[in-house]
Amino acid sequence: MPMQAHEIEALLRAAFPDAQIEVSGEDGVHMAAMVVDPSFKGQSRVAQQRAVYAALQGAMDGPSGELHALALTTRAPE
Repeated sequence: MPMQAHEIEALLRAAFPDAQIEVSGEDGVHMAAMVVDPSFKGQSRVAQQRAVYAALQGAMDGPSGELHALALTTRAPE
């Protein structure tokens, strides 16, 4: 079953309570998310994105994942 934007946002909000989070996409399969969080300061982009994928709790894992594609933008606040 595809994930809706509010479900993705809830998972991200649980992991990054102080973040600015925006999730978009309407088909429930191909989505986009922007996560701006202070914890990303000093981390590489790869480390930031790994943290976000971990927060999704396996939703993108393998062919049975609920979320097929997530265009992801991460950064620390300026």
